[in-house]
Amino acid sequence: MSAVWTIAEQMNGRLGSVSYELLAWGRRLADARNVPLVSVVLGERVDRADLRELTCRGADRVMVVESPALRHFLVEPHARVIERLAREHRPEIVIAAATTTGRTLMPYLAVKLTTGLTADCTGLDIDGKTGNLVQTRPAIGGNILATIVTAERRPQMATVRPRSVRPPERVEGRTGEILQVEVPGELLTSRVEWLSFHAAEQDDTNIQDADKIVSGGRGLKKGENFALLRELADALGAAVGASREAVEREWISYPHQVGLSGKTVRPRLYLAVGISGSIQHMAGMKTSEHIVAVNADPEAHIFDIADFGVVGDLFEVIPALTQEVRRRKQGGQHEHGR
Repeated sequence: MSAVWTIAEQMNGRLGSVSYELLAWGRRLADARNVPLVSVVLGERVDRADLRELTCRGADRVMVVESPALRHFLVEPHARVIERLAREHRPEIVIAAATTTGRTLMPYLAVKLTTGLTADCTGLDIDGKTGNLVQTRPAIGGNILATIVTAERRPQMATVRPRSVRPPERVEGRTGEILQVEVPGELLTSRVEWLSFHAAEQDDTNIQDADKIVSGGRGLKKGENFALLRELADALGAAVGASREAVEREWISYPHQVGLSGKTVRPRLYLAVGISGSIQHMAGMKTSEHIVAVNADPEAHIFDIADFGVVGDLFEVIPALTQEVRRRKQGGQHEHGR
């Protein structure tokens, strides 16, 4: 057992951002185990600059398998290739993103390798005594965090939530080995034929990709008051999020929910309005670049991680903030028009 592996994701030859996020988890684990970090890339004509970016962001080695059969994700050929590589190189840990691809590939691969898999993790660590991978994930509807280990089987496998960690900073000049790997043609066949890809329509419920999010919680008191947040979100060009309690009270629909039992987000701006800051909610947004909290309770836990905090009545603060945002935008437009 000699390495930690991350499974990169690509589309049309370009690596997805989650490929770099995985390096943050992988680098930490590899350093704790004192083993190399390897990123595995499957595709066709993958961008060479993207492959070098993996080494700049922490990968010691990049294993690349390219074929027209790997251009689009199909679980059978992808799993066969990674199974072959895993049996040959014997990694001790394999992690992937809890995306549609990762959630399809990793269970299939775990069965082929006769090992365990912990899905949708929010934390990964190494047990200092045993060297085992400690996998943390929400359970029982997000009410508790379960700790899981694969004590006897190898490799230890996990999927982690996208946007649960920031990608490592790139280190200019950092080098790593990029290996082009050939595999037998029989591994690349599939009973499934890829026909076409249709992107889902984007709307304000697509909070995971939002650059700005205005989120509301119990402090809004009733569902109708989410109109205040929608007005502010419209002024900011932001998506609308919510705490679990707001969703359970049916003030807003589940696709807006942020937290362990909802979506993990990492926007440039996260504005938490009337949200006290439960552990479950903060785990879903704590990696946001800038966190602003508005709450009447100065002891609210959300202030512990906020970059800026406003202690006050949200029914006064939010309309005033919306008005100020609109005024400044209009002022900027007038200035631009001169």
